[in-house]
Amino acid sequence: MKLGFACKFLDPDLKQRFPFKATTRTRFLSLESEARSTLIYTLSATNLTNLYLLFQELAQLPPALRMMRIGSDLLPLYTVPEATALYKEFLPELYPLFTKCGEFARANDIRLSFHPGQYSVLASDNVLVVERALEDVEYHTLCATLMGYGKTFQDFKINIHMNGKAGFAGFKSAFGRLSPEARRMLTVENDEISCSLDDVLQAKDLCPIVVDIHHHWVKEAEFIQPSDSRIEQVKASWRDVRPVMHYSISQEGIIPEQGFPEQSSLGVPKTKLRAHSDFFFNPTLNDWALSFADFDIMCEVKMKNLARDRLYEYALSGVTSCSE
Repeated sequence: MKLGFACKFLDPDLKQRFPFKATTRTRFLSLESEARSTLIYTLSATNLTNLYLLFQELAQLPPALRMMRIGSDLLPLYTVPEATALYKEFLPELYPLFTKCGEFARANDIRLSFHPGQYSVLASDNVLVVERALEDVEYHTLCATLMGYGKTFQDFKINIHMNGKAGFAGFKSAFGRLSPEARRMLTVENDEISCSLDDVLQAKDLCPIVVDIHHHWVKEAEFIQPSDSRIEQVKASWRDVRPVMHYSISQEGIIPEQGFPEQSSLGVPKTKLRAHSDFFFNPTLNDWALSFADFDIMCEVKMKNLARDRLYEYALSGVTSCSE
C-alpha cells in the first residue's frame, strides 16, 4: 500500500522546500507581451525544476511513501487564452524538464496524479462549463503526456468529480470528447454533497472509480467497509491496476478522538463535517482506512506529507483499535 499527499511537501517547520510559483490573471494581463512570456516561462521552469527536486526527495523515502498529487499550477495560467498562445511558442524549450521529471518518477516507482479543480465539471448542463472542463482536463493531460504518461491505462491518474446537473449521461458524452490519452488517465470520484458512490459507479465501464470514504460518510452517514459489494465494483473498474482511494476526516474538535462518530449526535451541519483535519487523529478511523488493503491511499489532510507520515508510522506500529 502506498500513502500519498497532495501538492505541498512540508518540512518539520511547515515550510515548503519545493514550492510551485504562480501568478494572477490580472497581473499577467497588465504586462506587455514580452514580459508576459518571460513571467510564465520563468514560473514554469521553476516549477518543473522544483518538481524534479521533490521527486528526488521522495526517492529517498520508503516505497510506500512514493506517491503524490502534483499541483495544477505546474504551467501557470495555461488555459488563459492570452497565455496559451505564448506557451505554444516556448513550450518545446521545457520538454527536457518534463522528460527528466517523468523518467525519474518511473525509475523510482513514484505514483503520480492530478486533481483538476472543482469547476471542472464534465457533467454540467451548461455548454460553456463543459467546454472549459474539457480544456482543463486536456491541460492536465498535456502535462502528464509531456512527462511520458498517457501511453497505457492508468499509468497516471487525473481525477475529477462527476457532480453536475447533466448527470452520468452528460459525463459520458463529455468523456467521449476527450483525447485518447485523457480517457486513459481520467478517474471519477464521489463527492459529499451531490454525487454519491452509487452515482459514480455508473461510470465504471468508462473509467476507474475513486472512492472517497470520508465523502461517502458525510453524504450517507455510513462507514463503508472493504467487504461492501460496491467496493468490489470499484476495484473491478481499475482493470487490474491497483486502485486509489481518498481518505480524510473531519476537523479536530468536530468529531471525537476515538470511535466511529455518529453524525446525529455531533450537532453540526454537513458543511462543517466536510472540512479536512490537520492530522489523522482518530485511530479508529485510521484502522478503518487502512483496512482497505487492496488500495493505495491519497491522504487529503491539511498537514500534507507530515500527516501522511504519521499515518504510515501508525500503520507500521501494528496498533489497532477498531473492528467492523
